[in-house]
Amino acid sequence: MTGSTESAAAVVVAGQLEIRVLLRGLLRLHHFRVLGEAESEEKGLDLVRLHHPKLLVVDSDITEGSIPSLLASARRSSPDLRLVLVRPENGPGVPVASEEADAVLRRPFRVHEFAVAVGAIPPGPAR
Repeated sequence: MTGSTESAAAVVVAGQLEIRVLLRGLLRLHHFRVLGEAESEEKGLDLVRLHHPKLLVVDSDITEGSIPSLLASARRSSPDLRLVLVRPENGPGVPVASEEADAVLRRPFRVHEFAVAVGAIPPGPAR
């Protein structure tokens, strides 16, 4: 997917509206079509099953459900789905789900780091 996101579709799952708005804006900046947003594991999985996006961006703070379960179920539902987990740099109780995620992005992050994580640009030095 790297470099060709013009028609790539994405779904965002985050418990806080502000985080969903931020992630949606960053995805649109990198030419992703955001097909839906959810705040819980169940609603996020429903969107993945309904829309079959190329990318799922999940914030570690969701209202219901478990991050490891969400990522594992999304992977089973769509094996080619790129999974990006966004989590705080440090924090108690943050679930470790990096074994399912294709990229783990720690907040705060730079726009370049986000672009690399979602596959919009290849890894390399920040410009």
